[in-house]
Amino acid sequence: MTAPANTGALAGLRVVELGQLIAGPFCGQLLGDMGAEVIKVEPPGTNGKRGGDPMRDWGRGDAKLWWEVVSRNKKSVSANLRVPEGQDLVRRLAATADILIENFKPGTLEKWGIGPDVLMADNPRLIIVRVSGYGQTGPYAERAGFGGIGEAMGGWRAIVGDADRPPSRMGVSIGDSLAATYGCMGALAALHARERTGKGQIVDSALYEAVLQVMESLIPEYQVAGTIRERSGSVLPGIAPSNVYPCNDGEYLIGANQDAVFARLCAAMGQPELATDPRFVDHVARGSRQVELDTIIAGWTQSRTIAEVEAAMLRYSVPAGTIYHAPDMLADPHFAARGALVEVETERWGKITMQNSFPKLSGTPSTVRTPAPTRVGESNAEVYGELGLTDGDLAALTASGAI
Repeated sequence: MTAPANTGALAGLRVVELGQLIAGPFCGQLLGDMGAEVIKVEPPGTNGKRGGDPMRDWGRGDAKLWWEVVSRNKKSVSANLRVPEGQDLVRRLAATADILIENFKPGTLEKWGIGPDVLMADNPRLIIVRVSGYGQTGPYAERAGFGGIGEAMGGWRAIVGDADRPPSRMGVSIGDSLAATYGCMGALAALHARERTGKGQIVDSALYEAVLQVMESLIPEYQVAGTIRERSGSVLPGIAPSNVYPCNDGEYLIGANQDAVFARLCAAMGQPELATDPRFVDHVARGSRQVELDTIIAGWTQSRTIAEVEAAMLRYSVPAGTIYHAPDMLADPHFAARGALVEVETERWGKITMQNSFPKLSGTPSTVRTPAPTRVGESNAEVYGELGLTDGDLAALTASGAI
């Protein structure tokens, strides 16, 4: 199968990805989708242990497929970063790169002798994305930190779930993904700055700060008004109507909290008088009677099917939608028309469908060009050969456990 042409905005750039698990690799996925050549450095198997990024074994159920998504558009090389030979390989690779990504505990690269001072002395144009729990500085910098810890410290966990229960978590690793996305954003900004200065720089993306960035006005609400946001279940306090409502064959989401939209919802329900009822006449009034209003709307939806409610919402132009699961996405014509999903031919699983690259660029579209590497170090000969290593060199490094 011929790989699609690389039309991405970052074609011609080289990324070295040292990270493991989620945050570092997702940053690499984003850059790879946009056209960069991403060389993923994985640990070789040692002492009878299987090598590679643990993401190779992550996923739900018997089929561990997360790797196929997060490592698409990447090449795999192996290097033991705990030995001098492996560290030297990374140093030589970084000298050829535009961006290097790592998400180890702060100080780890320095301990291995491949910290930013060393790498940027060899390659002053190098941009280093460092993703960690608490950032590279500050009293907590050296603490171990996973996505869930960042979500808790950044304020996310405290406001997710029902008020009478412990904090909930999302079903995805949102803290890691946010930190990776901000790391990618920082790398792109640093690339632009490099055009002016000729120099690279360090992008410091902390998990807790990435979460904090999306917490809206949580801090000033407390500072100015003493308001502490709490868990509120399926609603946003004061924003009504905006909730999931029961139909007789499932659930349906309706968001009609703006005055004109609410009036259209009332007309759709055959109750236009609600729009001018003093209890619901404006945003503040509706927010103060949120439960009462939701009960009225649920009384209308629960005697109808999802299809009937949706037809009324479309007719009156009310924002609303079905709560999708994977089968709904695969069957939806809008997903198909937009190319939101893409089929990828993999060695292990055959053809599989996954989310396509995003966002969409009109002039330099991103693509999924190659599947995730099947074997750890499968690109050793290609990539290390470009550095001048011979077959004999690679054989010796393999025998010593360096690759």
